[in-house]
Amino acid sequence: MWYDGFYLVLCGSLVALMVTTGFQGLAPVWDARLWLVLPLACHLQILCSVFIHNATHNNFPRPINRIVGELCGMVVLTRFASWEVIHQRHHRYSDDVAKDPHPVLPSYFKFLVNTIVNVEHQLQQIYFDLYGDTPENRRYERLRAYVSYGTNLLLIATWYLFLGKVGFFFLFVPASIVGFVHLVHFNWSTHNAFSPSNDFKPVNLDHGYYKVGNWLWFGIYMHANHHKRAGMFNPAKLQPSLPITPPPG
Repeated sequence: MWYDGFYLVLCGSLVALMVTTGFQGLAPVWDARLWLVLPLACHLQILCSVFIHNATHNNFPRPINRIVGELCGMVVLTRFASWEVIHQRHHRYSDDVAKDPHPVLPSYFKFLVNTIVNVEHQLQQIYFDLYGDTPENRRYERLRAYVSYGTNLLLIATWYLFLGKVGFFFLFVPASIVGFVHLVHFNWSTHNAFSPSNDFKPVNLDHGYYKVGNWLWFGIYMHANHHKRAGMFNPAKLQPSLPITPPPG
């Protein structure tokens, strides 16, 4: 609650500052050159997910690790603390249908919907696991969830004012959608979602698109390696590497 409250005050102050000073945003009007910026914005959005992931495992130098995590958390809109708690639970209960925040389903689209719905449920369950599932704690968690959602709306408003109308809707919104869809696909594919026997587990992917992704985003598809050595910034560099999962068929 204190964490969300801090961001509530921070974003509210930034919004008030930009409104009172008449700040127009970085890209308030259309410029055709924004077409060149859009792919970069999508790439940076995915990189922020990669970096917040690494910050969760303390893979940056200690003095900057939390700073990187918080800044990237603002870009991907989850904020760092929520990401960290959920991801650590994923590692602890990987592919556990009841306890993993995003257990793999054969259908990517069902997995995407389940991820959206299940993350908040798992955040609350973590609190109940620690402090007990009582009526009082349930009331507290409902309040915490409302504060968290409200803070996210204020964070989105902050980005809207900072980037300007065109920058927000042409760059930030599409990049955020691409980043989220990619993140969900990453979690889905690297847990052996293509397995005809539903043998869901962390796997390494390094063929076709995944090879390019490993080059662009610091080996993120070498996911079996990551689960073996989460403290490596680039799991593709783990030697000897665990087996590569071949393409389906």
